[in-house]
Amino acid sequence: MDNMFNKVTLREMVLKGKRVLLRVDFNVPLNSNLQITNDKRIRETLPTINYLIERQAKIIIISHLGRPDGKVMPEFSLKPVAEYLRVALKKPILLANDVAGPETYKYVRSMKEGDIVMMENLRFDPRETMNDPEFAKELAGVADLYCNDAFGTMHREHTSISKIAEFLPSCIGFLVEKELQILGHAITDPKRPFVVIIGGAKIKDKITLISRMIDVADVVLIGGAMAYTFLRAQGYNMGRSIVEKDKVQLARLLLEKAKTQGTKIVLPTDHIATGEFNFAAESATVSTKKFPRTAMGMDIGPATIRAFKHYISKASTVLWNGPLGVAEFQKFAKGTNQIAEALADAKAFTIVGGGDSAKVIEQLNLQDKINHVSTGGGAMLKLLEGTELPGLKNISNK
Repeated sequence: MDNMFNKVTLREMVLKGKRVLLRVDFNVPLNSNLQITNDKRIRETLPTINYLIERQAKIIIISHLGRPDGKVMPEFSLKPVAEYLRVALKKPILLANDVAGPETYKYVRSMKEGDIVMMENLRFDPRETMNDPEFAKELAGVADLYCNDAFGTMHREHTSISKIAEFLPSCIGFLVEKELQILGHAITDPKRPFVVIIGGAKIKDKITLISRMIDVADVVLIGGAMAYTFLRAQGYNMGRSIVEKDKVQLARLLLEKAKTQGTKIVLPTDHIATGEFNFAAESATVSTKKFPRTAMGMDIGPATIRAFKHYISKASTVLWNGPLGVAEFQKFAKGTNQIAEALADAKAFTIVGGGDSAKVIEQLNLQDKINHVSTGGGAMLKLLEGTELPGLKNISNK
């Protein structure tokens, strides 16, 4: 398997008595009472934390939360996360009020094996988002080892993600290892037929992904607003639907590439269309071949849903990224929801990634029926595109 997917893990490190700086992604949603409303990212990191406790490491947890823009803002404090961990781990968690400052050092000096200290929100320091080597040295100064288990932010060139590994022996945690194994296997040696579903609004956001999936998949199903640009490239009039005019030629080239390589690209044959971008607008099912000039597409239609379901039912591996319509309006979420349910019913190994797609899986309570829901949309996209993630760059291969 490609070296990008084969990094040194915690299992290869001597941990007993070592101070381990553990970068996690605890950027969880909070309600107005500062209560955590979705704990998935924390739950996914617990195996790594428990392993470190069992191996008698001294654990120093670092994370960001929200966008405080380099200022100390109480509403972005990691206190709710520290409270959650106290309950989940049945252990005291010391939360320092600073980031690698005097209070952090005081707590770290008095740590015993198995203890946990958390620093405050990394983004309270403006240097976190600057990929600042001096800040990286300060963070590294409290520890003997660095472990990155923050898959959701692995694609960011931020200090705690990409720089600390330059100053400490480093490894990945079990969450990152799982993501790399599953996503790496999907693009290097998938069980076939391999069907990829790509949705979302703009081709420009997913050019590299589509091109790479044409290389590795057997079938690529395209929905969402980006499908209208592909259909325009095939010569269809798409009325007032969102078409990226400057990307029509690119779409044409991608279709030609797929044809040359024998990869089947499936585009919508019908649509739910309206006269205006409005959840209350009257809608109707229209075909690609007879698309009204005054209409705009809002969702894939019933014939397209049936076609997509057919390919999913025949697949051995399915990867889905991006909604297939304007899914934030319930009226235009049918295509996205039905494809999510088809994945849940599929015999295939199913992988879902991207914030919007993962959100749909959770809203429909299907997470237990999907083999892998990735914790990182942006990181997953970069990985599937074949881009080396900044968070992996300085971590040794096995």
